[in-house]
Amino acid sequence: MPGKNVADVGGVPLVGRAVHACRRAGIELVVVSTDSDRIAAAGRDAGAVIIERPDELATDEATSESTLLHALDALEADGVEPGVLAFVQCTSPFIDPEALRAAVEVVRDGEADCAFSATETHEFLWRVRGDGSAGGVNHDPSVRPRRQDREAHWRETGAFYTMDVAGFRAAGHRFFGRVRIVPVAAADAIEIDSLEELELARSLVRFRPPPTVPALGDVQLLVTDFDGVHTDDRVSVDETGREQVTVSRRDGHGVSELRRAGIPVIILSKERNPVVARRAEKLQVEFLHGIDDKLPALQEWVDRLGIDAEHVAYLGNDINDVECMRWVGVACAPADAHPSALDVAAIVTEAPGGHGAVREVADRILRARGADAARREG
Repeated sequence: MPGKNVADVGGVPLVGRAVHACRRAGIELVVVSTDSDRIAAAGRDAGAVIIERPDELATDEATSESTLLHALDALEADGVEPGVLAFVQCTSPFIDPEALRAAVEVVRDGEADCAFSATETHEFLWRVRGDGSAGGVNHDPSVRPRRQDREAHWRETGAFYTMDVAGFRAAGHRFFGRVRIVPVAAADAIEIDSLEELELARSLVRFRPPPTVPALGDVQLLVTDFDGVHTDDRVSVDETGREQVTVSRRDGHGVSELRRAGIPVIILSKERNPVVARRAEKLQVEFLHGIDDKLPALQEWVDRLGIDAEHVAYLGNDINDVECMRWVGVACAPADAHPSALDVAAIVTEAPGGHGAVREVADRILRARGADAARREG
């Protein structure tokens, strides 16, 4: 899978998701070792330090351990000598920061020399013998006890490994001394090695918390699409050709609350339709419609307002919203959005378009702003 490590899952490259998990786990220094400019750029964007991997370690035959030792040597040359090393693999898109934090702590506190993520399993494992016949690995095929009567086994997930640096240097391998398992949920133990697994992760991401908490409290502008966001994407046409759509009063109230809090709202729509203009006038918000290429229009508007892109939230539901969603700081999508929009959304609302999705995003922005204000006062 060329480019796998920068493939988007939930709007964040896999390498970025790994970096964010490390930072949320409280790891002080996060390093990305790579020979790829694209991976390096994604790592920097997520807040990692980049170590350039030499050609001899960028082959299919190079071991993970050799790369880790090279990174440790590079850090030591810069005067950085960590006591605990966490090896995190970005092919695991749903790394639990709290489990990673626990793995670091058991090594840091001297309870283990190394630890790794694993999920509990009661599966019956089989092997195929040289003659083609099958035999049990962890069970006697003639005895079929109930699941609750079977001894639990643990499957290594590949998400993370933590180790004492001095012990790792001496052993040259990630498993040495006292080894500890850190349990993780089976639902989070997906490892991406194929396109099918990548698509599975993308379909599940909407049910997982975002890899990094979106800076909702810093949002200074909300931009929304119209059809499929303020409406349920349906339209009725009478005998004269006049179109009508249905909107939600809840969404209107959410827009009003944002405006009252000093956060402007803009409607950006591909369709040139009087309905868009009338609704924008009713909500007392600015709008652009009949826009085929939304991103340049959005960038020009944001630049005119003097707002940084990272302080903009965009709520979109379809393919022509994806570029805008990638560009802003907080990408949002209704529950029934097109898969391409869901793939890049950091926030997916519980409500579908036209049924309170705008209100839901507005409420989350206002709650985050209130929580940030309370923390500052405290």
